[in-house]
Amino acid sequence: MSFPKPANKVFEAVVFAAKAHASQYRKSTKIPYLVHPLGVATLLIGYGCSDDLVVAGLLHDVIEDTPVKASEIQKHFGKTVVDLVKAASEPDKSAPWEQRKTHTIEFLKTAPTEVLIISCADKLNNIQSILKDLEKQGENAWSRFNRPKEKQKWYYQSLAKVFISRLEKQDTRTNIFVEFVSVVEKVFGNLEHS
Repeated sequence: MSFPKPANKVFEAVVFAAKAHASQYRKSTKIPYLVHPLGVATLLIGYGCSDDLVVAGLLHDVIEDTPVKASEIQKHFGKTVVDLVKAASEPDKSAPWEQRKTHTIEFLKTAPTEVLIISCADKLNNIQSILKDLEKQGENAWSRFNRPKEKQKWYYQSLAKVFISRLEKQDTRTNIFVEFVSVVEKVFGNLEHS
């Protein structure tokens, strides 16, 4: 069976992400990994983001978690998209978790708004999944993570503070930051101020 060429670059990116993440699953689940980038793209579309942002959201983990190279993304989707994907990727997956997460928090404090929005959509989709798991499994949901609940709380609350500090009233896309904070507070309680 042959399939038609995708209608636009968002559909092309869905196909690209599906191939790149083929046979990968969400951590400690039987959920195909593709569900996550599709969730990120859905959030970005819902907040009125451009096709480039949506495509970068679909591909945000491709460089980090698959053999696909940045040059291949650039060839298919252009420099803007590959630059967004690279900016949303962790620079050193071999570094300890705490170091990687601290780097992310510090980087997002000054990252371009477009990178911040993609990163927020990524983290929002993750915390939404955690909330659903907690509703189904209770505190056992934390067992699938490499770090305990308290470390996860530190990370997500730190991100929430960064996103709120970067909220731009004139940019309705940044309302995603408010949604992120809301879900973080459902999972961990009100933000702790430092």
